[in-house]
Amino acid sequence: MKSTIVTFPDGQVSGRSEVVGTVQAGDALGVIVAETPFHPLDHTWPDQPADRGLLAGHPLLGCVTGATAGDGQVLLGADIPVRRGDPAWQWLVVHLVEPAAAVEAGAEVTLEADAGYRAALSAGHTACHLAALALNAALAGHWRKETGADSLGQPNFDQHAITSSTIVENGSVDVYRLGKSLRKKGFSADGLDWAEVAGRVNGILAGWVAADAPVWIDAPDGTLTARRTWHCALPEGEGWIPCGGTHVHRTSALGGVRVELEPGESELTMRTYAGSS
Repeated sequence: MKSTIVTFPDGQVSGRSEVVGTVQAGDALGVIVAETPFHPLDHTWPDQPADRGLLAGHPLLGCVTGATAGDGQVLLGADIPVRRGDPAWQWLVVHLVEPAAAVEAGAEVTLEADAGYRAALSAGHTACHLAALALNAALAGHWRKETGADSLGQPNFDQHAITSSTIVENGSVDVYRLGKSLRKKGFSADGLDWAEVAGRVNGILAGWVAADAPVWIDAPDGTLTARRTWHCALPEGEGWIPCGGTHVHRTSALGGVRVELEPGESELTMRTYAGSS
């Protein structure tokens, strides 16, 4: 069994492919095809939810990452014992359907992802990356020590401080630590007016959306675990972030992007919203 070829990085939401195997997945039947447009949940960094849709006309119950060492056994999600992308393993998209679907190996099936849901998640994911870069820029003056920079040359607060990221329809929720470990790296939140920071972030985002900047994904090949990178040709330069998710093709497609910042004693929550409202 070869690693699954994926077409979602190019924005595909439909296709036909041969079933190359099936696996029992709890109460569901896991269907593995040679090529799929479906974006699965990544168990190592589950920021973007799995696509919804139909396989051979049957509703998907879920879509997860699987892997096999070539011994015929397929492991799913957290049960995979090796690092994501280990070249000794084959990496698979496993589509979960009701066992009654009775999809068999060798059959050719249609695959149809929910285009509206995909579009909403793609908008949320692109907005998330733009917000991260804008937050880095807005906080650049609050580092006491030199630190690693993002792709636009700003101190990379997002990379150093993020603890979780959740992509939702037309938005995201990102949580950052603000405690002792970040202070040791040189970042100080003392005296910060977070409402003012949010205003600066939103001003930057408004300019980037208005710029109608192109967005694209680079990948060395079409396999599931290829090291894909998100790119955006912003006025300040080409921004890029490693990413396995889906995205819009231009910043103008977002309609608008804004953030809300909610500081706590030891963490910061950034809520990002895409859309014209």
